[in-house]
Amino acid sequence: MSKPIKHIAVTGGAGQIAYNLLFRIAHGDMLGYDQPIALHILELPEALQALDGVRMELEDCAFPLLKQIHIGSNPKEIFKNADFALLVGAKPRGPGMERKDLLNDNGKIFVEQGSALNDVASKNVKVLVVGNPCNTNCLIAMSHAPRIPRENFHAMTRLDQNRAVAQLAQKAQVDINAVTNVTIWGNHSATQVPDTFNAKINGKPLLETIQDQKWLQDDFVSSVQKRGATIIAARGKSSAASAASSAIDSIRQIMTPTPKGEWFSSGVFSDGNPYGVSSGLFFSFPCRSTGNGGYEIVPNLKWDDFLKKKIRETEKELLEERELVKDLMR
Repeated sequence: MSKPIKHIAVTGGAGQIAYNLLFRIAHGDMLGYDQPIALHILELPEALQALDGVRMELEDCAFPLLKQIHIGSNPKEIFKNADFALLVGAKPRGPGMERKDLLNDNGKIFVEQGSALNDVASKNVKVLVVGNPCNTNCLIAMSHAPRIPRENFHAMTRLDQNRAVAQLAQKAQVDINAVTNVTIWGNHSATQVPDTFNAKINGKPLLETIQDQKWLQDDFVSSVQKRGATIIAARGKSSAASAASSAIDSIRQIMTPTPKGEWFSSGVFSDGNPYGVSSGLFFSFPCRSTGNGGYEIVPNLKWDDFLKKKIRETEKELLEERELVKDLMR
C-alpha cells in the first residue's frame, strides 16, 4: 500500500530559491523516492502570474510523486493541513536599509505566517525558516504558533555548515565525506561561528590535519561568514541553488536518525540548552536527530578561548535582534 500524501508548504514560490527547491522536492529528494506529496505554494498577489508559470513547469515534469499542486496568496489557505512548511519568502535588505527596518518588515511577514500555521497546519508540522534574518524570523513565527511544539521550529544554518565543510575539504585536499562534525554556532549572519575545534577529518581531530591556526581563525571563519555577500558580488544575485539544496538537507537531517558519533547544525530554541546560551533565542547548536523530527542538542563539546569569545558575540547579536522585534512578539 502506498504511503499517505505529505503536504509541503513553500513560501516565496516564484523566487529564486523556491525555483531551485520545488522541483527537487517534487522529484523526491527531500522526503524519499517512495513518498507521494502535495505542494502548497504561497506567493504575494502581484507574483501569482509568475507562480502559475512555475506550477505549469512542475506539471510538465510529470513527477510520479507529485499528486497535487495548490497555489495562492492566502497563508491560511495554503498552509492548511501542512506537514512541512519551508518559509523561504522574505524581503531582501535594500540599499541603506538598517537592520532594524529589515527585522521589522520581515517580522510582520512571520507574524502572519506563524499565526496561519497555528490555525490550519497539522499540529505536528515541521517548520524550517530560510528567509533572513532566519533565526529571529523563526522566533517570531514560533511565538505566534503556540499550538505547534517549539521543537518543531528550525532556522536554517545547514547552508553555513555545507560551506564550511566544502572549504575545509579543499584546504585539507580530502573528499567532502571525510570532513565531519562541523558545527555552526549562533546566528545565520556575519557573526556565526564555524567550529573547527570539534570537527574531524577522516575520524580524527581536524587540527591534526589542518594545523594552520591563523587560517582557521581568520581567513576560514571570515570566508564562511561572508560567503553569501561574496556570491552576491560575483553573480549579482544571492545564493539560490545552494540555499535550496541546504533546505532539503535540513529537512532530511531532522527526519532521519543521525549516524552514531555525528551531528548537524540547526537553529533551535535555546531554552534548557547545555551550553549556558541565553533562553528565548533561536541559536544554532550541534544536534542529533532521533528520527521523524525529534532531536537533541549534543552536550559536552569543548570550547577553546577563541570559540568562547566568538559564541558570546553571536549570542549578543541575537539578543539585540530580539529586542528590536519585541513589539512583534506575544
